[in-house]
Amino acid sequence: MKKGKFLISVLVILSVISFSACGLKETTGSLSDKNLSKKKMSWGLKKNEGKAPDINPGENELLAAYDGIYLGDTSTKSIYLTFDEGYENGYTSQILDTLKKHNVPACFFVTGPYLEKETELILRMVEEGHDVGNHTVNHPSMSSLTEEELELELIELERVFFETTGKTMKFLRPPMGEHSEKSMYVSKKLGYKTVFWSIAYEDWNVDKQPSVDYVIKSVMDNLHPGAIILMHAVSSANTEALESVILKAKKQGYTFKSLTTLDF
Repeated sequence: MKKGKFLISVLVILSVISFSACGLKETTGSLSDKNLSKKKMSWGLKKNEGKAPDINPGENELLAAYDGIYLGDTSTKSIYLTFDEGYENGYTSQILDTLKKHNVPACFFVTGPYLEKETELILRMVEEGHDVGNHTVNHPSMSSLTEEELELELIELERVFFETTGKTMKFLRPPMGEHSEKSMYVSKKLGYKTVFWSIAYEDWNVDKQPSVDYVIKSVMDNLHPGAIILMHAVSSANTEALESVILKAKKQGYTFKSLTTLDF
């Protein structure tokens, strides 16, 4: 893939619009609603051991209005694995091996540099039946962007994904969980389903990795019907713990499902 693939320019806008016939999103400019709040909201959870966590006031209303979720099907013992991929740290192949071994689907949320540099892994994700979601080109706080900047962050990533795989993107994860009513509105306008999470822990710091036992305990102690689990694929601990998490969850009667099985 050529250097500079992700430069945002007038040419990008024109190319995105030309792709609309293939089902890609396109910018809509004048359709913005200037009355929506741009105040930054950070995704937060209050853990309820064995039950779905509590979330910040006002979030449920935003999720309902703008096609967002942090839970899947809570009526059954269904769980959903998701991985955030800002850069490759050498573990994704092993993660994919484990998922394939146990027939477990996942959604990988990728950024622009990851999509540009890791074509082989992206193609493998798609070929093995996983979802690949939009994590923006440059991993900014979505609430800090203008509507036009946010549209291009999302559209340009999907454009290159389409060029690489022939497929479009359905799901979006806001970097760092930071969002606003306005960013949620723009995401919905472009046809994305915003996916937060109900289980997470500090795993992104490669210089301060938790123990494998800590990862297993963090997931299993908080597992609940409909759980959407966030893991960072740069984590050595996650990679080592993944098989145990899968086996223990299945032993408790849980089924791993794809986000595409959800109607939201």
